[in-house]
Amino acid sequence: MNNNPLELHTLAAKRFFARDGYQVEFNASSWKLSKDVSFPVSNASQYLTCQIFESYRDVLAFFAKGNSPKYVESLHYRAVHYFSAMSALPLFSAESIISYRALLGRKGEPALAVLRAFIRKWASLGYEGIPPETIRLLSKWRLSSGDKGNPVRSMCPERGPLTDIEMEAVLTGAIKSYEAGQLSLSDMSLAMTVMMTGRRPSQITALKVGDLHSLYEKYYLNVPRAKQRNDGGWRKTFKQVPIVEDLWLQLQQQADLVCREFEILEPVASEHRDKLPLFPNYAAFNKSEEFVAQLDSDRLHMRVETLQKTMFKIAEKISVNSERTGAPILINAYRFRYTLGTNLGREGKGEYVIAEALDHTDTQHTGVYVKNLPEIVERIDKAVAYQLAPIAQAFQGVVIKTEDEARRGGDLSSRISNGTENLGNCGSYGFCGALAPIACYTCSHFQPWLDGPHEGVLDHLLQERARILDLTSDRKIASVNDRLILAVTDVAVRCKKMKEEAARG
Repeated sequence: MNNNPLELHTLAAKRFFARDGYQVEFNASSWKLSKDVSFPVSNASQYLTCQIFESYRDVLAFFAKGNSPKYVESLHYRAVHYFSAMSALPLFSAESIISYRALLGRKGEPALAVLRAFIRKWASLGYEGIPPETIRLLSKWRLSSGDKGNPVRSMCPERGPLTDIEMEAVLTGAIKSYEAGQLSLSDMSLAMTVMMTGRRPSQITALKVGDLHSLYEKYYLNVPRAKQRNDGGWRKTFKQVPIVEDLWLQLQQQADLVCREFEILEPVASEHRDKLPLFPNYAAFNKSEEFVAQLDSDRLHMRVETLQKTMFKIAEKISVNSERTGAPILINAYRFRYTLGTNLGREGKGEYVIAEALDHTDTQHTGVYVKNLPEIVERIDKAVAYQLAPIAQAFQGVVIKTEDEARRGGDLSSRISNGTENLGNCGSYGFCGALAPIACYTCSHFQPWLDGPHEGVLDHLLQERARILDLTSDRKIASVNDRLILAVTDVAVRCKKMKEEAARG
């Protein structure tokens, strides 16, 4: 055993703790800073002298001790890109920096700003390798931070916020898929948390069982903060987020499931139950390591990458179409975050309220939610409904020519009525507490009759929408049945086509 104090001190100095508590070997070829971030720091060595590579790692370690792992990873990969692109020139020279800016162009200025922050810190810490003229050059430049708000401002149908119709379609599709057994309890719990809270993926994967709270029949999630300056690291600061009772009950079931699953791996003492991850990565459990130490770290929590893959899987399962594109709606955590901010902006909420709701430190990025937001459909009339209905495909059932074709055609109780006339049949044998016929047109069990008075239902819904909008001037309230309107219109369109085909045949 080596007992030389000087050598022991040197070995200790070659290790450091990253912000999220991970111990990192300074001389390792790869640095793991969190459950989600690990990168090959050694791939910078091929471009640098041994001495400069040592300084490079010292600066990177400085950032790793106090900044988010994702930010440190972005610094490293940006630096390596610069090293690779400018390897023919003296690195960190003013000439190489100017050439790199020209290579990136205007759109690459946000990336250059990341590199500039790294180089400036390198120089301010006193490590060698950065010429003074390079610092003077970088200080003169004004670099664009990019247009991060463009998906919101443009209401991008693939990356931006969801419309009310799309949001309802996704929520309804997820619930139906869960009831049909196509989504697991954990998948559904994760999806509903993403959809209904607007939190970042890193915040949702950091949740623990003990973050569920209730008080006087009000329900909350104690959500770990992220991307805050000087937040102290993983799960050091929190914000209480109100949630609806339905989500609370869903997450209670998820918490109970997690406890049962961990009991199979390791007996869980009652005082440690609250430390269990709400969305775990069971594969990361290590029987040979102390269980409590694993619970105190992020290693047993779901990886952000897994959350993103789960959302993609859910999108494929529910497969609902956008009324804007006619294609399946693309969903990810950030689209629901954008939707929350957009809806608050449309309700007239100010930038400070939106910043609070989205857990921003300031209002730097919230202006996009209150300025120049286009409306996709301000007022749906019959002409608009006929255009959108075939695209949205909100109707999920099957039009039948006569009641004899109905799944429960011999059962008079299966008939669906609008109060005065019959519209079709319900093909479900189970109990349904939904309000007929309002909920029927978007239900896969509904079998509308070819000769049913669907046009009358549509006219009534459109008149009611216009009346409520005129009465309240509140688009949010008036549009509550917009997806239903598109479903009824879809039925009317299909019936018309079937009758025309029959007449021609």
